[in-house]
Amino acid sequence: MRLPLLPRSTPLAAAVAAMPPRRRRVVRAPSLTPSPPQLSSTPPPVPSIEAPKPETPDHHDPTPSARRRLPLAAGAVEAQEEWHPLPLSTADLSLPLTLPTGQTFLWRRTSLSPLRFTGAVGPHLVSLSHLPDSDDGRLAFLLHNDGGYPASSVPSARAALSDYLNAAVSLADLWRQFAAADERFAEVSARLGGGGARVLRQDPVECVFQFLCSSNNNIARIEKMVWTLAGYGERLGEVGGFVFHRFPTIERLARVSEQELREAGFGYRAKYIVGTAKELQAKPGGGEKWFASLRKKELSDVIEALCTLPGVGPKVAACIALFSLDQNHAIPVDTHVWKVATQYLLPELAGKSLTPKLSVIVADAFVTRFGSYAGWAQNVLFIGQLPAQKLVVAQVTSDNGTTKPTKRKRGVQPKPC
Repeated sequence: MRLPLLPRSTPLAAAVAAMPPRRRRVVRAPSLTPSPPQLSSTPPPVPSIEAPKPETPDHHDPTPSARRRLPLAAGAVEAQEEWHPLPLSTADLSLPLTLPTGQTFLWRRTSLSPLRFTGAVGPHLVSLSHLPDSDDGRLAFLLHNDGGYPASSVPSARAALSDYLNAAVSLADLWRQFAAADERFAEVSARLGGGGARVLRQDPVECVFQFLCSSNNNIARIEKMVWTLAGYGERLGEVGGFVFHRFPTIERLARVSEQELREAGFGYRAKYIVGTAKELQAKPGGGEKWFASLRKKELSDVIEALCTLPGVGPKVAACIALFSLDQNHAIPVDTHVWKVATQYLLPELAGKSLTPKLSVIVADAFVTRFGSYAGWAQNVLFIGQLPAQKLVVAQVTSDNGTTKPTKRKRGVQPKPC
């Protein structure tokens, strides 16, 4: 399921079509052939993570970005853009099937033609796009703050992106194995184009605080809250009218008051964010070290540990485990996943109400069917439950007050938590 672009008849699309093509300089990179993962009952060993460097406390930095703004539809553009290919085709990673489907709420669509998403990965401000002149829709990145930020460079950005995008996992091999194991997956896979919906490997701090904002919430409000939290981090630059920041450290978030967040519209979630920041700060060795240790534990221990944080229940804990802690067989069970389970995996549960005990049974059924990467299969089936007819054009206001179109799902929550 590819998200459609705007019709040619819209003013924005016409403006895009009238633009001269951007000059892209593609810098070739050595090929990387990832090893196909094996479906087993035990998740693979994973590397540890490093704590991010603390940011400058004052996040209201008035210094303008070192690079010019990249407008969405019209106006001046950079004379030459150096795009750096990544070892991922569209079948390995489709941007519309990965970034705006509920794993993260920090990426912004900064171009429609070609489709481009921009976000911060650690200290790196990058745009991602599929190269239009590539036979396989090769993914490439543009680094906006190269030379403008001491910790950011093309080699380090490439390494950070490869980790963040889980590039070492062969999605094509996984989808073939999933399709062979399950008829429903084969059907959804064909409808989505045969690949591209990838599970990210986010920074755990960033992931936890995003999903604390997601509880009983709608997408527009989640994005607003998460964007507010990101604003406490160091400013990286401006692209397409959006000002991007490096996600703040635990120490910076611990200095934010509950009252400040309530005034910003966080409601009851304000106390959870403040409480979690302080609790993580008090962990022996710090919260980053604690999260690193969770990447080496069994899933049940990870869920139990995450549920000790204020505002984190089993479903949110499963999201955090899957999207940031290498628990590739974690299954966040919401109403969409429950519907899939009762229709295709456990029809004997049809007509029953979802309970915590049944959530465990559903998760076990997914692991039995799909193995140690069951969370990746669940993510695809979840996306397959989102009605394509619900895609509508909405207007989103950027930081500079201008409006821009984006695809939005009305009446559904494109997130498994």
